[in-house]
Amino acid sequence: MSEMVQSAIVTVRGGALEGRTANGVMSFLGVPYAAAPFGANRMRPPQPVEPWSGTRAATEYGPTSPKGDYPPQYRPLFPEVVIPGEDCLNLNVWTPDTDAAGLPVLVWIHGGSFMNGSGSVAEYDGSAFARDGVVCVTINYRLAADGFLFLDDGTANLGLLDQIAALRWVRDNITAFGGDPSRVTVAGESAGAMSVTTLLSMPLADGLFARAIMESGADVNTLTPELGAMVGGYLADALGVEPTREAIAAIPLDTLVRVASDLVTEAQTAPDPARWRELALSLLPFAPVVDGDVLPRMPMDAFADGQGSGVPVLIGSNRDEARLFLIPGGAIDLIDDAALEAGAGAYGLSPEGVAVYRANRPGASPGDVLAAVVTDWFYGIPALRLAEARPAGTTWLYRFDHPEPGANGGLGSCHAAEIPFVFDTIGREEVRPRVGETPSQAVADTVHGAWVAFITGGDPGWAPYTTGTRAAALLSDKVDEVHDPSGDERAVWEGVR
Repeated sequence: MSEMVQSAIVTVRGGALEGRTANGVMSFLGVPYAAAPFGANRMRPPQPVEPWSGTRAATEYGPTSPKGDYPPQYRPLFPEVVIPGEDCLNLNVWTPDTDAAGLPVLVWIHGGSFMNGSGSVAEYDGSAFARDGVVCVTINYRLAADGFLFLDDGTANLGLLDQIAALRWVRDNITAFGGDPSRVTVAGESAGAMSVTTLLSMPLADGLFARAIMESGADVNTLTPELGAMVGGYLADALGVEPTREAIAAIPLDTLVRVASDLVTEAQTAPDPARWRELALSLLPFAPVVDGDVLPRMPMDAFADGQGSGVPVLIGSNRDEARLFLIPGGAIDLIDDAALEAGAGAYGLSPEGVAVYRANRPGASPGDVLAAVVTDWFYGIPALRLAEARPAGTTWLYRFDHPEPGANGGLGSCHAAEIPFVFDTIGREEVRPRVGETPSQAVADTVHGAWVAFITGGDPGWAPYTTGTRAAALLSDKVDEVHDPSGDERAVWEGVR
């Protein structure tokens, strides 16, 4: 039987907050960490919160950042939360005890292609982390054009600046929730993991977190200024306005969201390589841009020079990532041998490389083989490259191997399958289309436990990665530490990816 819900009061720099306590966990939802990014603040760096008088209710999720919806085939897999209102730069906190001191802190940055998502997605409920002694924070940040429009006008990467503003809020206020600002782990999945990688490379974020977790995302989607300006120009053309921040900001918000979404849909479903250049492969027109100020250089270049080397990193990917993009619309069944060779070739893989993937999957269809190739190009190899670029003993590598494709309509351990296991929210009905009707609690215990161990003590429970051992954990209902998993497939990407 559930415990009676009780109110809980804390005071942060903006004023007093009233949250609630249920089942031994205190939650404070919809807490603003920056001013509403509208009016005079539209398409500008985040501004401080205006303090409030009295006690502010923090018992319901706050407004979400303006965004479109996912393409139709993904909507059952990723139920989108839309909450109207202007105070969208808000966060949520779960804690076991506001009277505690020194607790480790997790700050979660959501994914969604820099176009979708919010910190209020149900499977990000932080109660299990709080139950296990971790203060959990989930955040919103600006998306699409509002967050990542680049016009080379001196303002850039507003979504990243929002994330930094949230981390600064955590630094300044988390002690009120029992957390230790020197024990912050920043984590994210997909675009959230790309954000974490980018933050790790940025001097502006130095000291705001002590550890980092990247799930299925590295730095390979960072845009050059030329690509960023190209996308900004395409957006202005589609809107019929001059490519200036003022002209684009003057467009009605719902129109801007729709046109930006249409632009991304074009890039992701029918990209003309002559028009979209590298984005025809990476598929993320709105993403962090190397602007020389907020983001001074490409993350991998920064890592090679030691930036972020003092921050322990947990990074990895899922065994079947790309099945998310090939199963829902049925594309996987349309891929024949010729399409496999052509598709793999587009990603730079030779016929000899394809043969290695085929040999490791006897009886697999061409679509299944292409899914494995694309999984490694987007996620597996970039995670390896980041691990290789960092000092030995500072990075832990994993691969999530659950469930099997037969358990969830062919998706397998696809992109984002690990999230409800990380948060131990597999009991929620809305995650079932992605993870199947019988998700394993043993897998959740293993994965969630490894994340708690890393957040708490900096060691998830297996050996760190080095180029000598290439140690990695295969995660399912147990931790299986292996050396150089799928090493023959890794080798075919040398010099390619």
